[in-house]
Amino acid sequence: MARRCELTGKAVLVGHLVSHSNRKTKRRFLPNLVKVTLQSEALERSVRLRISAAALRSVEHRGGLDAFLVKAGEDDLSLGARALKREIARKHAEALAS
Repeated sequence: MARRCELTGKAVLVGHLVSHSNRKTKRRFLPNLVKVTLQSEALERSVRLRISAAALRSVEHRGGLDAFLVKAGEDDLSLGARALKREIARKHAEALAS
C-alpha cells in the first residue's frame, strides 16, 4: 500500500535533516494519511478511502465527496477514485436526462 493520498495525490517527500554543525542526513516527510468512510449522495452508498487530512478538509469545504470529485483533475486521482468519478458523472447524467 503506497503512502499516497487517493484524492489529491500527495505523497512522501524527501529532504535533509540538518544538524547544528550543518551536516545533512536523508529523511522522509510522510503525509498525514487517515482512513475515512465518506458518503456519496449520487451513488447512495459509503466509500472507504485513505486520504490526507488536508484532502479531508478540502472535501468538507467543497461540500462532500461528489462535489470534490467533479472538480478534481484526473491526473491526481487514484484508479479507484477515477472509477468513482466516472460513476458519479454517469449518475448525474442519468438524473439530468430524466
